[in-house]
Amino acid sequence: MARKKLPIGIEFFKDFKRDDFYYVDKTGFIRDLIELRGSVNLFTRPRRFGKSLNMNMLKTFFEIGTNPSLFDGLEISKEKAICEQYMGKYPVVSISLKGVEGRNFQTAYDMLGITIGAEAGRLDYLLDSDKLTTFDKEQLIGLIRGEFENPVRLHNSLKLLTSLLFKHYEIPIIVLIDEYDVPLDKAYQKGYYPEMVDLIRSLFGQVLKTNENLYFAVITGCLRIARESIFTGLNNFKVRTISDLDFARYFGFTDDEVKEMLRYYEIEHAYGQIKEWYDGYHFGDVEVYCPWDVLNQCDKLRAWPEAPMETHWENSSSNAIVQDILATATETTKSEIEALISGEAIEKVLIPELTYTDLGSPDMDVRQTYLWSVLFATGYLTDAKRPEGEVHTLVIPNKEVRRIYEKRIRSWFKLSITSDTARWRKFCDAVKSGDAAKVQELFNEFMSTSISIRDTCVKKEMKENFYHGMILGLLQAEGSWAVKSNAESGVGYVDIRLEIPSTRTGCVIEVKYAEDGGFEETLANAMKQIEKNGYVEVLKQDGMETIHKYGIACYKKSCRVSYGLERNE
Repeated sequence: MARKKLPIGIEFFKDFKRDDFYYVDKTGFIRDLIELRGSVNLFTRPRRFGKSLNMNMLKTFFEIGTNPSLFDGLEISKEKAICEQYMGKYPVVSISLKGVEGRNFQTAYDMLGITIGAEAGRLDYLLDSDKLTTFDKEQLIGLIRGEFENPVRLHNSLKLLTSLLFKHYEIPIIVLIDEYDVPLDKAYQKGYYPEMVDLIRSLFGQVLKTNENLYFAVITGCLRIARESIFTGLNNFKVRTISDLDFARYFGFTDDEVKEMLRYYEIEHAYGQIKEWYDGYHFGDVEVYCPWDVLNQCDKLRAWPEAPMETHWENSSSNAIVQDILATATETTKSEIEALISGEAIEKVLIPELTYTDLGSPDMDVRQTYLWSVLFATGYLTDAKRPEGEVHTLVIPNKEVRRIYEKRIRSWFKLSITSDTARWRKFCDAVKSGDAAKVQELFNEFMSTSISIRDTCVKKEMKENFYHGMILGLLQAEGSWAVKSNAESGVGYVDIRLEIPSTRTGCVIEVKYAEDGGFEETLANAMKQIEKNGYVEVLKQDGMETIHKYGIACYKKSCRVSYGLERNE
């Protein structure tokens, strides 16, 4: 049976029916928006949770000239009165700010001009309107051509488009602005934040405040920027964050939606793993999956039913904020991160409205509070239960996001310990020479300043992977060694295998987590596994003459090392 294509990266609603893509029906969002909207409506959700597609769905539904058949059979089509009154009845101005960035303010300014110019070009049919004056048309041509040397023209551009559309249709305008905070995030990173705040505040203020041509506006973004920074003076301004009950099921996939997709593609066997890796976000009172992850993994499983789970969201979003947390981590913060990675929850007072300037505050307490708030808003943490006021019980949502933390921690760990060149060199020399006591001593010293995994609810496999990654990072920093992770050796896969061609020395390292501090039994099992599975055979075949066998058992911030030596005569 021919099945619908998976809509990976599809952001235009019309493409689903035209090109036969699988669609998870979110059109109920239209009904709820009409019934619950304010004059200006801000929806904040993490990246890759369907904001852009929902915005294009709104544009497709409301805009004059739409094709009604695009909504046949979908949830909104059951709302006959709403469709009769609203479908295809309004002019729409729709822009996305996701591409508005640059190394300096002028470049970002020009990119914003290009974005607005493209929307003006889409509305160029107004040049044939007999209701617009010659001057009106000259102004529209200026927008299309990107003539924004005078900043006032750019600041007033969206309001001008609503004015011209109203003159032509004599119907109030719907304004859609997607990813409104991307220019602010990029500006903060590149050092021109104040200038971008002024520009966005003026642009929004013109089109959204006291604009008699505006029917309503919908804005999406990742963060809720403080009103005094961007949305000054707006009346009837409604904000729907990830903690709000309204609209919770329209961003992300629900459990039932994921189960139905897996049934459709006949990959129901993967449900448990997909839930473990990509579920766990709590929006309002709904538990949701990251749709980007589910779609990409379903595509892998469709082609290969036994495909391993992968980290898809990680590669599509910036993880700089996790790096910032680690770079400024106090001992208290490290302990909290240990708790999170170990599957525990932490309680934090979060700030609902943010300004990027506070992220760089010299006051460490203020900065940490804002950073936790950003981690929550951007999807790196989620609520374990309904928050009580401003106090949130935070957890890492799923296995994929935990991997992001672990990878960043290992990167930070590797950087911090390899900067201590003398100690790191002694560690590598000890591994090379078979000095197990020194390996144990030095790795314990490294771990004392790092972050560990507590002996709680996280699976043993995940704990072992965490310490495995730390040791791997130390050894890979020695660029002249051939280091392989989870390499096939003998009849199994050894955790770490390395070869030092210059001295014909090889090592096999088996890393295990010592549950409840049971080092002796854990080390015995590690060495037994090395012998039983013949992990040294590949090293012998490669001509390694001296082969060191290490079993390393880790528990919290301690390790023990066992050792064996084998000669290849």
